[in-house]
Amino acid sequence: MTTPFEFAGRISADHPALPGHFPGYPITPGVVLLNQVAQACAHWQPGARITAWPLVKFVSPLLPEEAFAIRLTGATPGTARFTLHVDVRLVASGQFTFTFDA
Repeated sequence: MTTPFEFAGRISADHPALPGHFPGYPITPGVVLLNQVAQACAHWQPGARITAWPLVKFVSPLLPEEAFAIRLTGATPGTARFTLHVDVRLVASGQFTFTFDA
């Protein structure tokens, strides 16, 4: 186990993935959330590359301009768990595997 790592972010209202997802009520697409987790991983484990997402749950929507936090916790070597939340509201959680490129 490693020390938990916290990463903060915000998705801008003019993010190119938001138009059409969904008209009149934009929410951040899951792929954008996972990209934020990947960025957090890059800060936590420099040089790491995510290789798989064996478990991901999207629990509630992330709206544009909402400040969020990602918490990463090492599970076993090469695997980590994550939570993405807005204050105490869970937005997404899951697990990913990673490796280091030679």
